[in-house]
Amino acid sequence: MTDNLRWTSLRVDDIEPWAALTHHLAVVDRTDEFYSPEDLREELESHDVEPERDTFAVWDGDSLVGFGQLWISETRDAEGLVRCNLDGGVHADHRGRGIGRHLMERLEARATEAVSERHPGASHYLRASGGRDGSSAQRMLEHRGYEIARYFNALTRPLTPSDADASAELPPGVTLRSPHDGDEAAAHAAHCAAFVDHWGSLPPSAQSWHEMWTGNSARMDVSTIAVDADGAVLAYALCGQWVDNELYVNIVGTVPDSRGRGLGSAVLARTIAVAAQSGAYGLIELDVDSESLTGAVRLYERLGFALKHTTSAMRRTEPSSRQHGEAPPVSR
Repeated sequence: MTDNLRWTSLRVDDIEPWAALTHHLAVVDRTDEFYSPEDLREELESHDVEPERDTFAVWDGDSLVGFGQLWISETRDAEGLVRCNLDGGVHADHRGRGIGRHLMERLEARATEAVSERHPGASHYLRASGGRDGSSAQRMLEHRGYEIARYFNALTRPLTPSDADASAELPPGVTLRSPHDGDEAAAHAAHCAAFVDHWGSLPPSAQSWHEMWTGNSARMDVSTIAVDADGAVLAYALCGQWVDNELYVNIVGTVPDSRGRGLGSAVLARTIAVAAQSGAYGLIELDVDSESLTGAVRLYERLGFALKHTTSAMRRTEPSSRQHGEAPPVSR
């Protein structure tokens, strides 16, 4: 029962208990999705989020026992659909009280409302992580009409002193180096080109890219870009850190015209070497679409990555806001 619970939006003052709840969920649901208070503050302050309307916090007394977040894509995909990412969770000790169902109802209602405001007349789809196979999240989403659209493999690799000596043969005129502030726009252009044919990918706006590029978790010193003689970015491996001693590769990409030249492997191999040289990391991890069209899974396996676990991306397509009518009110 949810009668005695208090519902609010997530606020800056809630960051510490929110971080504690995300840590709990990462452990009990075995997702390894850990976030620091600084990372969560950035999420609330992102330019494309209205915290008062796009987030929910569920309190039992003074304890935060559940939360929900919504992101609406700034552009439509190739089919003209708006993507609505839903995220959240309920503390393990408070499951079975209907909190997850009520969170989803509010998130879904807010998604319809937000799409009608930001993309009038557009159809949209709801996307959420089903976690690992057999998880309570997957069962709940299936009950609400979501279907598994894709699987993503989490891959991991230990870093050892011998990795510091790794090197790769490069095509003439190509240089590998860590990115600096002046590379932001060129890397953004490269990413938009590299992921245009990837499932579920939408080009980030310049502002979204800047927030990622300058974020608290970004680790540009161990990231790598491949540039040609004119400074154009041909391939990149951009990294972040959320857990002590672990480096996470946020994105690896190669622009279409430069594929097949070994640049994806080269940028990641350099990042592995630089991370090992730094002595700051014992592991390096990444996630990859299990059906990647560019053969990314094989590339990572050749570089020593091994499967850690698999999670699902689940999806439900909604009618357009004109078909759907007005969104139901979202109570607080």
